[in-house]
Amino acid sequence: MMITLARGAAALALALLPLSLPTTAHAAPSAPEILPIGVAVTELPVATESRTGYQRDAFKHWTSGDNPSDGCSTRNEVLLAEAVIAPTVGPRCALTGGAWFSYYDERAINAAGSLDIDHMVPLAEAWDSK
Repeated sequence: MMITLARGAAALALALLPLSLPTTAHAAPSAPEILPIGVAVTELPVATESRTGYQRDAFKHWTSGDNPSDGCSTRNEVLLAEAVIAPTVGPRCALTGGAWFSYYDERAINAAGSLDIDHMVPLAEAWDSK
């Protein structure tokens, strides 16, 4: 009988436990604030840039590409894949001619050397702005 009473008391305590625990209020998520672009830009945090510790050599450059034996770097492979008019591929994957289309400013580019395809923000600027 004592065991039955102990079990009953334990069950009652467990049943009442949720009633005795503090509850936390959960606020409904608020809608994101929508600002005009000019206002949003002025609210971005601004800090002094620092180039301390930056070394360009610390960043690995172009790899030898998918097929190291053809001499084409990853950059040249991307140029070949993205060309709207294929360039001529010379020894060691030197590219001449060809044309590319810039979706950013909607113009044709006829010199592969004037294209930056590796990163949209220069490494030094990204380092300064970390």
